[in-house]
Amino acid sequence: MFFVIELGTRCVHVLGVTAHPDGAWTVRQARNLLMDLGERASRSGFLVRDRAGQFTGAFDAVLPDAGIKVVTIPPRSPRANACAGRWILPARSEVTDRMLIAGPRHLHAVLHEHTRHYNQHRPHRARDLRPPRPDEIDPAPVAGPSEGNARRQRVPGGLISQYRKAA
Repeated sequence: MFFVIELGTRCVHVLGVTAHPDGAWTVRQARNLLMDLGERASRSGFLVRDRAGQFTGAFDAVLPDAGIKVVTIPPRSPRANACAGRWILPARSEVTDRMLIAGPRHLHAVLHEHTRHYNQHRPHRARDLRPPRPDEIDPAPVAGPSEGNARRQRVPGGLISQYRKAA
């Protein structure tokens, strides 16, 4: 799985899922990321990546053309990429460890649904308990604990529940 987190907003982008990532695949995903980000790519500034073998010189050459400097984490420094761990842990513990994944398409669909939940509904301490993209939430406000009627929506596959005011 290849994903990117915007540190300022904590917004996650899952770029692709494959069992055998190689250099050409990661370069293709980096180009797709630049197309998805559009104008925001030039404001990003840095991409912090680990030292995995699929990050080749071609990958590092794609991003500077868009004004993004690639920074590699130091060797044997697991805390240097802690923000990535803050997304991987809930993705694993709340989703993939609790369901049987049938294949790459199913994994991509499940991760897409979890990413949508993470970006639009999940509160983040670094953002004063606001989700990364609250503007994309459907207009029904969140039901408070003292309010009687609430509608529950289960995502992905019923593993996580989101609550909204009932109409």
